Amino acid sequence: MTTSTPPLEWSRFKFPGSLIRIGSWTALFIFLTYSVEYLNIPLDRLTSMFGHMGNTLANRYYPPDIDYILDEDYFSYVVETIQMAYLGALFGVLASLPLGWFGSHNMTPSRRFIFPVARLVTMACRAVHEMIWAIIFVSILGFGMLPGVLALTFFCTGFAGKLLAEEIEAIDMGPVDAMRASGANLLQIMFYGVFPQIRVAVTGIAIYTWDVAFRAATVVGFFGAGGMGWYLKRNVLQIESERVAAILISIIVLVLISEALSAWARNTVMKAK
Repeated sequence: MTTSTPPLEWSRFKFPGSLIRIGSWTALFIFLTYSVEYLNIPLDRLTSMFGHMGNTLANRYYPPDIDYILDEDYFSYVVETIQMAYLGALFGVLASLPLGWFGSHNMTPSRRFIFPVARLVTMACRAVHEMIWAIIFVSILGFGMLPGVLALTFFCTGFAGKLLAEEIEAIDMGPVDAMRASGANLLQIMFYGVFPQIRVAVTGIAIYTWDVAFRAATVVGFFGAGGMGWYLKRNVLQIESERVAAILISIIVLVLISEALSAWARNTVMKAK
């Protein structure tokens, strides 16, 4: 019994898909090379960069002045930062609820008017960095926690609004259509048709928003919005490197604690699903 050899398989080279893929990678490599040459980036310095960084940290930032961050006055600014992040995340999530509802294509009351306005507001809040919001509100309202809270609120509104709208657009429309056919109003549809499907997602979005807001709150004070960032800016301007190192360590520790608490809360919500 003779076995015939199978014909050559040309399926691995699919024309023109393979040519497009190869051309895209080639164009990306050419653009990257051109960007490095145009910006005059000294790639030879990368090998010595870590050595210089280590010497700078050892000579200027070590040992960190831990006693400085154990002061009661500094602790009060840590509490301010936590409060600012909490309020910014809370107000941002509350503002994102109607924006997410109106900005979802399947549940908006008006796809022609309300939908584009809600998406525009969400996009505008998300497009501007929280630091820029802080600078804007500080220039309008002056120094203090209020500009920081407003900056975080606008940032969290755009952040949570986009995620919420996407979750609502992914729901099963069967229960919603059944409730509409039975004559349910908008609030009944929202509470009994939509919210049960996105309950876990909304909780996760709120936790994630708090996590992101806390990271941003640690540095918005650098622009005059209060909190730990104000302490950081003052010591940077005074070239108190050892104190700056201690403040950065405290920020890293607080962010790690916030990350651990957020992960625990997310796991708890997922187990209760």
